Amino acid sequence: MRPDPLEIRSRLEAQFPGASIEVIDDSHLHAGHAGASGGAGHYTVRIRWSGFAGHLPLARHRLVYHAVNDWIPHRIHALSIHAAA
Repeated sequence: MRPDPLEIRSRLEAQFPGASIEVIDDSHLHAGHAGASGGAGHYTVRIRWSGFAGHLPLARHRLVYHAVNDWIPHRIHALSIHAAA
């Protein structure tokens, strides 16, 4: 079962205190997709956090993935990340 965007946001807020975070459930755009058939969701995350300063984009994405890693691939199938300092 896919998480509610608020669950994802809560996880990210705990990992990135003071960050500006937006989580969008894009699952409806992927209906019929093989990854969606098991109930896992597709999400877009937009996060701006001062702690990302000095990190390359790949490192920023790894930090975000780490926060929800235990939900991939069973609850989250795809995560589009826009991370800025």
